[in-house]
Amino acid sequence: MRFLVLLLTICTMIAATAPAEAFVRQNQPMTGHKPAPIPQGARNVRRPYHSSLNPSRPLRTPDTPAPRPDCAAVCVIDPYNGNVLYGYNANTRRQVASTQKIITALCVCDTKDLDKMVTIKASDRLAPPIRLNLKAGEQYSRRDLLQAMLTGSFNDVAVSLARDCAGSVEAFVARMNARAKRMRMHNTHFANPNGLPAQQYSTAYDMALAACYAYNNKTIRSMINIPAYELRRNNGSVRMIRSTNRLLTSHPWVQGMKTGYTNLAGKCLISCASSGGRAVIVVVLGSTSRKIWGESLKYLRWALTNA
Repeated sequence: MRFLVLLLTICTMIAATAPAEAFVRQNQPMTGHKPAPIPQGARNVRRPYHSSLNPSRPLRTPDTPAPRPDCAAVCVIDPYNGNVLYGYNANTRRQVASTQKIITALCVCDTKDLDKMVTIKASDRLAPPIRLNLKAGEQYSRRDLLQAMLTGSFNDVAVSLARDCAGSVEAFVARMNARAKRMRMHNTHFANPNGLPAQQYSTAYDMALAACYAYNNKTIRSMINIPAYELRRNNGSVRMIRSTNRLLTSHPWVQGMKTGYTNLAGKCLISCASSGGRAVIVVVLGSTSRKIWGESLKYLRWALTNA
């Protein structure tokens, strides 16, 4: 109950409208705890997209210097206009792990047919280690699979969506790279739809650009903003999928986005939050399990201090 009351209070403080797809400009003045579990009774809480969560004005430049980074790369960006408030190694190419599922989600939404049924194939399951383990022959809508992928970060689900949307994983990856080019992600190349280690790379700044488009996509925004999701299996059973983003349960003013981890990439997190009609997106790459949540929170708070 406290969770719901707090959520309503936060939402009441946020008011504004914005276009569905923000125009992101390159303008980047670059410079060199364990959260609580999902509260009882709140596991099925949905925090869907609402236009009142859209930023209505740009972020103010914070009065205080940006916090000192304790990770490989950072980018703090305003989704209202694409202005970068702070960057650290933000143009350095590196692996970004499952955070690139944001581009996968954008490409799935580009099909404009999220209710189409997807038939799972045995080959989809060859994407360890994080898998939903759906059985070959089962059928689910693209919408349900997209929600499962963004909430639980399942690698096999990303493969199923890619194969279904483009005819093959290779063709879908070509769409991802074309999408990245349109978003002016000039230091990015993808090789798969799930972020598993491969000859691919991006940067904190490029992923911040992609996150701006995802933030202003109504479908994706409604999916990244829930702490848990119930997937009904074909056999009638229900699978509770918990979000990999712990900030959703410990800090209701955080609106979600995407986590990622591989040995090469380290702990990665793209997070977003809003307050007072302003919003911020923070990309943290190359952190650790112990530091990633606090690292992201300190930049979210810094950017929204004067909102």
